[in-house]
Amino acid sequence: MNILVIGDVLSKVGRKALRDGLPDLKARFSVDLCTANVENGAGMFGVNEKVLNEIKSCGVDYMTSGNHIWDKQEGVRLLDDRSDILRPANYPPGVGGFGSLLTERGPVRVCIINLQGRTFMPDIDCPFRKADQILESLPSDIKIIIVDFHAEATSEKLAMGYYLDGRVSILAGTHTHVPTADERILPEGTAYQTDIGMTGPYSSVIGVKKEAVIERFLKGINVRLQPGGEDPCIQGLFAEIDDKTGKALRVERIHQLI
Repeated sequence: MNILVIGDVLSKVGRKALRDGLPDLKARFSVDLCTANVENGAGMFGVNEKVLNEIKSCGVDYMTSGNHIWDKQEGVRLLDDRSDILRPANYPPGVGGFGSLLTERGPVRVCIINLQGRTFMPDIDCPFRKADQILESLPSDIKIIIVDFHAEATSEKLAMGYYLDGRVSILAGTHTHVPTADERILPEGTAYQTDIGMTGPYSSVIGVKKEAVIERFLKGINVRLQPGGEDPCIQGLFAEIDDKTGKALRVERIHQLI
């Protein structure tokens, strides 16, 4: 199975990048399943129904998220209403939405899991133990498992990669909006990249207009931040996965200016 995992989609620039570039990208890699992190899809914070429908229409099958998914109340309500979007599974009991899902591609069943780190992030439940709980609950015939680990610290992402190596097919790190050059297949067969980057304005500071961010650093005062508008770009991770074993056969970092 050919799987494409798209990095954090930010603002209308990220949505434009998907609209203009994703169909060709999916065709080039013969993609069977495409996921995208969408927590920054509406402006820079949160989502709404119009944005989710637009992202789906671009060719994204399922959507994951992170800490910013809670920033718009409309988006929070959608977590219970839609079966195609996840929030991190390790938020405490009582939080709306779902942290994992099962889907099918022909005769092959696939599990998608969304987790969030705790280092330099909100102190929620343990993502390592939550991953164990989800994996232990899966039927034995499910071999292909995709994990979006939304975390700040590279050390936590690497630790999770090795912790789940051989137990999941893909561990794709998200959140920092800057891709790392460490895509690889880990020793036990998991496709891994510490951070798969951002789908949005490439000529920016993690998606924000660079002039405003520079002013903040120079003056030490709050400056209104707006999404950047230049050089739409799709970043992410492609992996070819063996249907029978769930092990990665090939992995490639995605960076495509639109």
